[in-house]
Amino acid sequence: MFNDYIKIKNKKIFQTSLGTAPFIGMPYFGHRARLYQLDFYNNPENILKIIKKSYQMGVKALQLIPEEPVVKAVNMALEEGLDIDIWGTVRKENLEEDINILDDMNASMMLLDEWVTDKSGINFIENALDIINNRNVISGLITALPKETTQKLIDSNIKDLFDVYMVPVNKLGYMMDYSTFLTDERTELAGLLKKLGKIVIANKILAVGILNPQEAMDFLKTLDYVDMITLGIASEKEADETFNLLFNL
Repeated sequence: MFNDYIKIKNKKIFQTSLGTAPFIGMPYFGHRARLYQLDFYNNPENILKIIKKSYQMGVKALQLIPEEPVVKAVNMALEEGLDIDIWGTVRKENLEEDINILDDMNASMMLLDEWVTDKSGINFIENALDIINNRNVISGLITALPKETTQKLIDSNIKDLFDVYMVPVNKLGYMMDYSTFLTDERTELAGLLKKLGKIVIANKILAVGILNPQEAMDFLKTLDYVDMITLGIASEKEADETFNLLFNL
């Protein structure tokens, strides 16, 4: 599964991307965040190794958070001839700068991060989406609050302004706005996402490393609303195990 292409706005987009959150040591990784910063943030060559390994495994896309060392590593990969499809994350505090960087790198998609989607007013989101849509790329939103924000979007006037929607989802309900995530909650979320009617990209399926890849993939198989996925990987060994499991579901 997830080793094919999906058509969005007349563009062919690979269903799976390599996530880059570990490469910048996002705080939600806890004690590992500092280790990731030491391993990756100051060593773009180590990022490049994982990009190349993932590409060899068949992962043709990368979700790029445009931090300098990650941009450097991706450019190194492109210079080596890797044909990587870039899904760009646009951060609220760097909105125009991120869009320009991603545009220069020929990103096929640009998604507003959760600080825009979850914490901004509809007018701000609308204006940001207009800027992205004017770049002739696929536009999207990222949420960290799939229950609250999806309902907000269903009732909003911006539904037609974006194409893809990235949501956290995992067996534990970790880093989601559900106190429990059992049958009723899972059914509720599925209904909300189907009502919104967007192409869904799943993230945090591994619950930032709490779940082992086999558990995570077994749960992923039950989610009929997921069209695409992004997976943060912190080693070549992880890439081999995780993408093998994913592509053989």
